[in-house]
Amino acid sequence: MARKYKFHDNSKLYFVTFTVVNWIDAFIRDDYRKIFYESIAYCQQNKGLEVYAYCIMTSHIHMIIGTEKGNLSDIVRDLKSFTSRHIRKAIESSELESRKSWILWMFERAGKKNQRNIDFQFWMQHNHPIELDTHYKTVQRLNYIHQNPVEMGFVAKAEEWLHSSCGDYYGNRKGVIDLVFIE
Repeated sequence: MARKYKFHDNSKLYFVTFTVVNWIDAFIRDDYRKIFYESIAYCQQNKGLEVYAYCIMTSHIHMIIGTEKGNLSDIVRDLKSFTSRHIRKAIESSELESRKSWILWMFERAGKKNQRNIDFQFWMQHNHPIELDTHYKTVQRLNYIHQNPVEMGFVAKAEEWLHSSCGDYYGNRKGVIDLVFIE
C-alpha cells in the first residue's frame, strides 16, 4: 500500500517528526541529545542536509528540513539508523541511566513487534513528512515547532527552550544546529 506521506520532491522543504517508540523520554539526557546533534552536523557536512528549524522535545523531535543535493529520504533513513544504534550503545554503557533495563526492554519489545527490525527499535517507523509548498504552511509549522515546549508547559516563552531553533530566530542565542533561515 502506498503511503500518503513521502518525500516526493527533494527541492522542497518538509516538516518531519521523529518520535521515540512508546513516547519514551530519551532526550531528557544530554548524552543522547548530543548524539543527535552530532549526527545532524555530520549529515549537514557530508550528505547535504539543510535544517531550517528544529525542536528537540523529551520524546520526539520536530524539524523543517530540505536538501539541495542528495535524497532526503535516504538522509533521514541514515540519520535515524545511526542515532538509533549509537543511542542504544550509550544507554547500554551508561552507569547513570536509572531506567536502563526498562528502556532497553521497551526498545527490544518494539523491535520484535516490527518485522523490519531484528531485535531493537528506537524510533517509530514513519516520519510523516509534510511538504511545505506554501509560505503560510511553512510559517505555521515554524511556529508550531517553536511553540511546542510552551504548549507542553516546559517554558513560559518559546525562546527559553534551549533545544530549539527559536533562540536563533529571535536573535537571542546561537543554537547547536547550523540553520538555513526561513525568510
